[in-house]
Amino acid sequence: MDIKLKIWRQKGPEQPGFFEDHKVTANPHMSFLEMLDVLNEQLLEQGREPVAFDHDCREGICGACSMVIDGSPHGPRKGTTTCQLHMREYEDGDEIVIEPWRARGFPIIKDLVVDRRAFDRIQRAGGYVSIATGSAPDANAIPIGKHDADAAFDYAACIGCGACVAACPNASAMLFVSAKVAHLALLPQGQAERRSRVASMVSTMDTEGFGGCTNHGECSAACPKEISVDAIAWLNRDYIRSGFTF
Repeated sequence: MDIKLKIWRQKGPEQPGFFEDHKVTANPHMSFLEMLDVLNEQLLEQGREPVAFDHDCREGICGACSMVIDGSPHGPRKGTTTCQLHMREYEDGDEIVIEPWRARGFPIIKDLVVDRRAFDRIQRAGGYVSIATGSAPDANAIPIGKHDADAAFDYAACIGCGACVAACPNASAMLFVSAKVAHLALLPQGQAERRSRVASMVSTMDTEGFGGCTNHGECSAACPKEISVDAIAWLNRDYIRSGFTF
C-alpha cells in the first residue's frame, strides 16, 4: 500500500517548523512506527535527515510514542498508543498528517519530539509515601474495598504520555495530575501526605504553563488507557480540602 505523509519538520526549539511531504510503501501488518522506520531508511539512503520521533517499548506501556496523527493524539484508534496502531487502519493512497504535541508545557525539541520533563517535575513535586510499608505485604494484609482498589488500579494505569494535554484545547494537564493524585488518595498508604501532595502537584502544574480544565472531556477521549474524567473530580475535591486546617 502506498501512503502519502505530511510530516512536521523542525530542526530545533528556536527554528521555524514546516510540513514536509513524503511517500512510503507500507505493509498493512506494519505498526505505525515501523512505517516511519521505513521512511527513515529511505531518507538515509537519499542522504537526507531522518525524521526524529520518540519511541521506546513499542508495546503500549511506556507512553513515549507521542505524536498527533490526523488531528488525534496517538491516532484514530481509541485506547491505543501510536506504537500499537497498525497500517491496516489505512487504505492505499491515504494521506496522513503527523505532528508533535502542541502545548507550551511541551516545547518541541526536534521534528516530532517534545520535551515532556514537565510531567516528571509535577510527579516529583508530589513527593513520596512516607508510610513504612516494608517488604511486599500479603494480598489481604491491608483491607481495601473492591471499588476503591479497582479505581486506584485504573488511575495508576496512567503512562504519562501527554495525550490528554495534546487533545485539550487549553493544553491542560489535569487528567494526568488527577490520575496520579487519585490513585494514592484512594489507598491507606497515601493518606499521610494527601493534602500536601495535591497542593504541591497543582502548584507545579501551573508553574509549568499548562492550562486549566474547562470540562471538554477531550483528555479522556484521547487517553490510550481510557482514564475517566472522574479523576479530575477527585483532584478538585482534594485540592479544595488541602486549603483547610482540620
